Amino acid sequence: MRNGAMPTQRDVTDVDDSELVLRFPGEAITHDNKAHYRGRLQHRLLINRCADCGTWHHPPKPLCPQCWSGNVEPTEVSGAGVIHLTVILHQGPPAEGVDYSTPYPVVAVDLDDAPGARFTAAVVGAQNCDVTIGRRVKLDWATRAGSPMPVFRIESEEKV
Repeated sequence: MRNGAMPTQRDVTDVDDSELVLRFPGEAITHDNKAHYRGRLQHRLLINRCADCGTWHHPPKPLCPQCWSGNVEPTEVSGAGVIHLTVILHQGPPAEGVDYSTPYPVVAVDLDDAPGARFTAAVVGAQNCDVTIGRRVKLDWATRAGSPMPVFRIESEEKV
């Protein structure tokens, strides 16, 4: 991970736990969520899914909240979904691509490909008044302290 370049698949695999903590300063890296942060290094959003009953859950936990199985697997999702909850914050940590000089929206999103799971992140590239419950969003990435941070963007209302 020289000169700030994006890590390769091998680089991410080689990142030990102590280096992972250094790559995400201020984040609470634990045994339960370290796969999520390794995914972030590859711009992959990982949500835990129970291999026994199929329940999706986030934040990461070692046991399925539905059947209590320990057979939980971090699974990549697209990050597209619908805003379930929105709040406007008036301060935050510095991050490239996120304007914290004015109030900014943070949303909880019902993920399309992880039914029952919600993911929370800031919305970028939109006016606060456009960030409303029921709007569709897609996953994007910003940089905070040199490491990838998931963010959402409002999907275009135009039909493709």
